[in-house]
Amino acid sequence: MSEFSSLDLLPEIKKALKDKGYEKPTPIQAQSIPHLLEGKDLLGIAQTGTGKTAAFSLPLIDRLAKNKVKVNKRRVRSLILTPTRELASQIEQNIKGYSKGLGLKCAVIFGGVGKQAQMNSMAQGVDILVATPGRLLDLMSEGHVKYDQLEVFVLDEADRMLDMGFLNDVKKVISKLPRDKQTLLFSATMPKDIASLANSLLNNPKRVEVTPESTTVEKIEQKAHFVAKLKKPDLLKEILKDDSIESMLVFTRTKHGADRVVKKLAQDDIMAAAIHGNKSQRQRESALGRFKDQKIRVLVATDIAARGIDIPQVSHVINYNPPEDPKSYVHRIGRTGRAGRDGVAILFCDESEVGLFNDIQKHIKIKIPIDEKQPFHEKLSLHPDRKKKDQKPKKKVSMSKKARRRRSFRG
Repeated sequence: MSEFSSLDLLPEIKKALKDKGYEKPTPIQAQSIPHLLEGKDLLGIAQTGTGKTAAFSLPLIDRLAKNKVKVNKRRVRSLILTPTRELASQIEQNIKGYSKGLGLKCAVIFGGVGKQAQMNSMAQGVDILVATPGRLLDLMSEGHVKYDQLEVFVLDEADRMLDMGFLNDVKKVISKLPRDKQTLLFSATMPKDIASLANSLLNNPKRVEVTPESTTVEKIEQKAHFVAKLKKPDLLKEILKDDSIESMLVFTRTKHGADRVVKKLAQDDIMAAAIHGNKSQRQRESALGRFKDQKIRVLVATDIAARGIDIPQVSHVINYNPPEDPKSYVHRIGRTGRAGRDGVAILFCDESEVGLFNDIQKHIKIKIPIDEKQPFHEKLSLHPDRKKKDQKPKKKVSMSKKARRRRSFRG
């Protein structure tokens, strides 16, 4: 398949793709769409940024628009379950763009905002519902979402659901869905829990895998900066002196850490914004909007944004703190080098983080070069615990009976 025009999609969908400048499908789209148009279940393994949203939404829109039915109150014809608010919002926007002029109703449900507007959007029923697990379960329990008209279920970013602790919530949602439906499961990696879920959920699925599991995007230039913890803000400011860096995404381990980075940058008049779980949805959307519009150069985020942010122009990703889970490193740096562009990923590592650095290298099977020429280079041991492991355990000194009696008396 070389062109979208060769696909058996409605003319309105093809026009929407043409208006967006999309001519050729990505590998995940080229391999998935024909199977989905035939109504097959599908297991898709692909990194974020490979075009998964269009891969499942184009055939979904085509199916629902070609076979229009009256949707009853509080019912849905299709459900797309995704882990984060940002990703849910992004998917909804893309679907509305692809389905322009087809008269399909689309709604989005996620936490962090009031329920009433979401309840109102469900009142008359919708063709496509995009949701995060927590808020969806709330509205389900209150009777605002029902599934007796469901035709298609999409579970997106399944491994991220697992990482974020949503797997039980996902299973609760699945238990309420009808058996007779088309099911699609997408995941960047395939840990045992997700493989087990896929086996129980999918019916004779087609498997599409466009990249090896959890590999690092090869176009991204990776390097590590060994630096003292207190010097990390100075190193970040030094990197940002390069005016050619137009957009940088910085990942921190904690919410408070993200806010501290923004404050440190502000001291040198470097405009930045933070997005994390303590920010309201309006604040997060505002920060993302300013970053996309290039009104600020730096966006600081926790792992809540490791997936779900689709900003093609990000040139640099900084891991201000290495992630605890090495798989998250792959997803973080995948925010750069998108849409065929080159990208740079820099990992800051202080003395307490060497173990995490080693875990990442082991996971990605790549030795990340250490830049010793950067002005704040700190010489660190790559084997900080070796001496402790090599030390012989001290022999226990036995106490005399008299000493034990004195100790027992004192106790």
